[in-house]
Amino acid sequence: MISSTVPALVARRLNFGWTCAKCRSQVPKQVLGRAPPISRQYSAPPPKFRTSIPRSRRRVVILATAGGAATAGLLAVGDDIKAFSETVQRSGRVATTLFICVNDYRTTLNQRESIEDADESDKILKACHQRCADRTLRVLEKNGGIFIKLGQHLSAMNYLLPSEWTATFIPLQDKCPVSSLESIEAMFKADTGDDLYDYFSEFSKEPIGAASLAQVHLATIKETGQKVAVKVQHPGLQQWAPLDMSLTKFTFSTLKRFFPEYDLEWLSSEIESSLPQELDFQCEAENALRTKAHFLRKPEVPLLIPDVIWAKQRILVMACETGHRLDDLSYMDSNGIDRDEVSATLAHIFNEMIFGEGAPLHCDPHGGNIAIRKNNSRRSKANFDIILYDHGLYRDIPQDLRRSYAKMWLAILDGDLERMKKYVNEVAGIGEDKFPLFASAITGRDFTIVSSSIMKPKDDSEQKTMSTALQEGLIVDLVQMLGQVPRIILLILKTNDLTRSLDENLQTRQGPVRQFLIMARYCMRTIFDEQLEEIRRRGSLYWPPNALRLLTAWLGFVRVEAKLEVFELWLSMKRLLGYRNTIDLGVAVSSA
Repeated sequence: MISSTVPALVARRLNFGWTCAKCRSQVPKQVLGRAPPISRQYSAPPPKFRTSIPRSRRRVVILATAGGAATAGLLAVGDDIKAFSETVQRSGRVATTLFICVNDYRTTLNQRESIEDADESDKILKACHQRCADRTLRVLEKNGGIFIKLGQHLSAMNYLLPSEWTATFIPLQDKCPVSSLESIEAMFKADTGDDLYDYFSEFSKEPIGAASLAQVHLATIKETGQKVAVKVQHPGLQQWAPLDMSLTKFTFSTLKRFFPEYDLEWLSSEIESSLPQELDFQCEAENALRTKAHFLRKPEVPLLIPDVIWAKQRILVMACETGHRLDDLSYMDSNGIDRDEVSATLAHIFNEMIFGEGAPLHCDPHGGNIAIRKNNSRRSKANFDIILYDHGLYRDIPQDLRRSYAKMWLAILDGDLERMKKYVNEVAGIGEDKFPLFASAITGRDFTIVSSSIMKPKDDSEQKTMSTALQEGLIVDLVQMLGQVPRIILLILKTNDLTRSLDENLQTRQGPVRQFLIMARYCMRTIFDEQLEEIRRRGSLYWPPNALRLLTAWLGFVRVEAKLEVFELWLSMKRLLGYRNTIDLGVAVSSA
């Protein structure tokens, strides 16, 4: 419930009165539900019809009415035929391409068994990968909608799919469909009961951004003159979403039937569970409100969540907050924005989402959903705002999982293999046989590095070692392991991968050291809160044994915090001198 994360005073002022069916959280009446009332002062009065019709004209009226009904019936039949035709085409593309690709792979794999030359064998398999990826790309582009989103997700899975597949799907990141203004106007009318230009005095004809599920237009509210960003779902998306999800599920189940060792059904299951939330902009508005309320209590974090004006299921109106992409390094450098501080801020934001009590986790923080702009008015040392968009895909991490996850990361930072194994099992249910694989997946590092010191900089040789291991059959183990872990862990893994990519694109001077340092702080805070809760369960904090336990827990927390403060100060001095950081953090967290 959002009331558990928002102060009572704020909750009263917001006048909570709507409950999201999926999120089960209350949302302000004035934010969700119907759009603000639109003035009707220029509406003409309804026409007045005669109560009686002369007998000589009744026959004409009856014939005209019958003709109109017949025409409407023909149009309805025409729409049904058109929808049936589109259903057949969409399904046919998927089924045909799936059959061809399965047959191509089976033929290629049989052919490789008779080839002794390893290079020639690899060449044949790579060619098969490329053929099948090209065929699949054409289907994804033609079907659009959910298939575009699926392709975008697959393009980022370079740790799981052959490079021929991921590289082929990269263009889908920029090839998103754009719905016409006419279709947007019709949807606005259908969803709100009002014309688009009754509410907006200006509405950009072209979207400023388009994604697989929606597009964003700039607009001006007629009544207040406020500039807003209007996110509208592609009108045809809801019509085809159930069919497209069924086709996706059918595809992965068929692949499993023919290639049981390469089970990707967990991917379709995750999409199936998350898609309804992403298609409901009222839930997205609720997520934005929760996140904004949570970070209002963290004023030192320069995070900006655009204000929600109102939301319907397919329409979301928010305050217009613009900025530059995080990979626009020239913008940051020319405006005196320290990339190291940007990197640290991202670490604070997403560690707070993972470890913070009651914090929701944004599970899609890719480069298009985050922006930066200069802001010299902030009281903190940061001279910028981080703007977070697209709040459709969120999850709440259970308290027990969050605490075990914190202990797991402290064990990783300390290089303690036994503690790692214990908490990896608690977090993901992974045994010792697949423990090294999970440790590499969660950290993005080779296991030999994880077991020694994760603080070492990542070099090309390590990346090559990991790629070779995947090509030599480890990828099958990885696919099977990901099918076993809880769904929330998959989303945490995804968030880790995306935030790690964002940080690498910033090309900071300190490498990953400071990010791990910040994570260690949040982990220690989580563990201290657990210890405090356990002490309180034993009775009064003033009872001498409990007071002693509290003092011990507090001293342990303060001792590690002091070490981390000194360590960060030392890193800052090295950063000023232009040195990169390559030392181990284990000394700072060993007492955890």
